[in-house]
Amino acid sequence: MRALARRAGRLLTGLAILALSPIAGLAALAGMATIGAPPDVFAVTGLAVFASVFFLGLLLCVPRPRPAWGRWLRALVILSVEAAVVWQVTAATLHAPPDASAPLPAVAGQREWRLATGSELAYVRLAPKRATRPDPVVFLHGGPGTADLAGDSAFLAGLTADGYTVYAYDQLGAGRSARLTDPRGYGLPRDVADLEAVRQEIGARRLILIGHDYGARLAAAYLAEHPDQVAKAVLTSPAPLDPSETPLSPPETSSPSTSSPLISEAASLLARTRPLSPRLLAVYTLLRADPRAAHAFAGDREVEAAYGSGYASLAQRAAPDGLRRSLAASTVPALIVKGVHDRRTWSAAADYRAALPRAELAYLAAGSYRGKPYLNVLRAFLAGRPVRTYDGGGPPPGYLGPR
Repeated sequence: MRALARRAGRLLTGLAILALSPIAGLAALAGMATIGAPPDVFAVTGLAVFASVFFLGLLLCVPRPRPAWGRWLRALVILSVEAAVVWQVTAATLHAPPDASAPLPAVAGQREWRLATGSELAYVRLAPKRATRPDPVVFLHGGPGTADLAGDSAFLAGLTADGYTVYAYDQLGAGRSARLTDPRGYGLPRDVADLEAVRQEIGARRLILIGHDYGARLAAAYLAEHPDQVAKAVLTSPAPLDPSETPLSPPETSSPSTSSPLISEAASLLARTRPLSPRLLAVYTLLRADPRAAHAFAGDREVEAAYGSGYASLAQRAAPDGLRRSLAASTVPALIVKGVHDRRTWSAAADYRAALPRAELAYLAAGSYRGKPYLNVLRAFLAGRPVRTYDGGGPPPGYLGPR
């Protein structure tokens, strides 16, 4: 009985060590990256630690037989399993997938800003037949890092009928705009600085901001820092003011510190991608340890192909200190828009409505954020016409998004 208990204990210990072997390998990889080791060194070190711990786990899991021939068989089994697993993990970790991606083709009317911040941003300018509005409209896409310049500009063209000049652009690190060699350069402060540089570039005294998802948070941060440069703001399906508050809900089926650059939104993004391979696990771990090491290990195109968006989407974008206090002093008219199938939480929109003294909330019971009902709401609010608003404290009946 004691012998059986000892064997069971060894087996359980071995299984626990096997389960810990990937964690040990990733910890070694991150540790070597943190002290500045190059990619080939920290990758090999992590794999070596994983192989060693995995081998120890196998030794404990496979019992040691008494006959001499059985010991040789045990050694052969252990070495065969070790070699097969380590070979597969090594190949999956070190082998970068072929670069099947290509630079995105230019969209109709695409131009490029080379801003004073150093950012190079792709944009489209939509001009009316006759400009009758002094303040241009600037659209801020969501994500962060999720850009659709063609789709955004096609939809926003509907505002030119009212005499607005409209600008849509891909934020730094997204879509057709430039990437940074050091991912630590991405973040909300850089996006705010870029937006102010855009205002200066187009020579506008004030901007009308339409922000979707993360773009709404960017609009709020810009409004807090440059209150006199915003004429009106539309915050559609706004991401939480504080990114750590709530993650995204599952997608709809129809319609920085160097030690920790990631936040909950990055984990949510990873959870919505395909199952993580050893290489993607290594990238995720390196992002937490040193973003520069992650970028050296896996380039922009590889990460964008794997996640659907790049390093810009994984950078920390926490709200600046004092944001709510600054917004509380705002006199800018703001409209918050929520739809019936919204992926962002209702509480996030309620937070914006509470933070902005002149904010109202419009609820779309049907349609999408590129549909005619939404466009009509935009046109009415921007023109100063009455908009049907929702004043309830919680979501209205029929709301299908997260709370």
